[in-house]
Amino acid sequence: MKRLKGKVAVVAGATRGAGRGIACMLGEGEATVYCSGRSVGGSPPKSGIYAGRPETIEETADLVTRHGGMGIPVRTDHLVEEQVVALFERVRREQGRLDFLVNDISEGVAHEWKPFWQLSLDLGLQAIRNGVHSHIITSRHAAPLMIERPGGLIVEIGDGDSLGYRGNLFYDLVKISVTRLAYAMAEELHPLGVAALAVTPGYLRTEYALDHFGVTEANWRDAAKKDPNFLASETPFFVGRAIVALASDPKLLEKSGGVYSSWGLAREYGFTDIDGSTPDLGKHFGMEWEQFPAGKPRTGRRWVVSSLALEHV
Repeated sequence: MKRLKGKVAVVAGATRGAGRGIACMLGEGEATVYCSGRSVGGSPPKSGIYAGRPETIEETADLVTRHGGMGIPVRTDHLVEEQVVALFERVRREQGRLDFLVNDISEGVAHEWKPFWQLSLDLGLQAIRNGVHSHIITSRHAAPLMIERPGGLIVEIGDGDSLGYRGNLFYDLVKISVTRLAYAMAEELHPLGVAALAVTPGYLRTEYALDHFGVTEANWRDAAKKDPNFLASETPFFVGRAIVALASDPKLLEKSGGVYSSWGLAREYGFTDIDGSTPDLGKHFGMEWEQFPAGKPRTGRRWVVSSLALEHV
């Protein structure tokens, strides 16, 4: 897979999970990938849900290189504007171009699944700052470099390809906000030939999830004893292959502004997960909709995402 040879990407939030999987698959396409995040060797996270976890951006960059690309770790706190500016100045200085930006910076808090009037405001507002403000800051400083060359792509990694409620007020606001951010950026970038869109992974077998269930990638199916839905899970590389498929599509601009799922894009482009499987969380919950916490709105009303056919106006 050499579809992205000569291309340059920044994956913001590449330390672990979907960000790491996406970075690796961009590497599989032979792209140069700047892997940014705060976790570096000898300095694990001190707070939040990832406190003490061992994953680092150096490890991710090494994996990118092993997959066939060039991985470059850059320690960046994406809430500190000066560090974000320095990241893209470095990309300009070293590469002279930026083709792809993937925003996968997590809100990084343990959500409480309670009514909103019982939630911690401190944690909730922190989630919005971590998971939304960081994306805006990053996109703001990536765009000037990207618009110099048509054909680029900004990807917002969210959760869910619909506008259904996600069970926690702040979690919902974070994930809907990044989807809307992709749409808003798409409107302004379209005349310049740069696409922006949102992509949702399925039920991810991240390092965190595997540890939570006490399993490894070798015996992950054992986690179904605790959560049967885990049988419909996917590796973080699956959404990575979705991003590569989008980035390689000559008609990419026609998809700009939309929200897509890893499993839906797999149906369209024909890729598989790295184990050869074809996870399909949409089909899984379509058959077992009542098991999905936000599957049936209590009000009977549902927000939907639709695409309008192109027409002359």
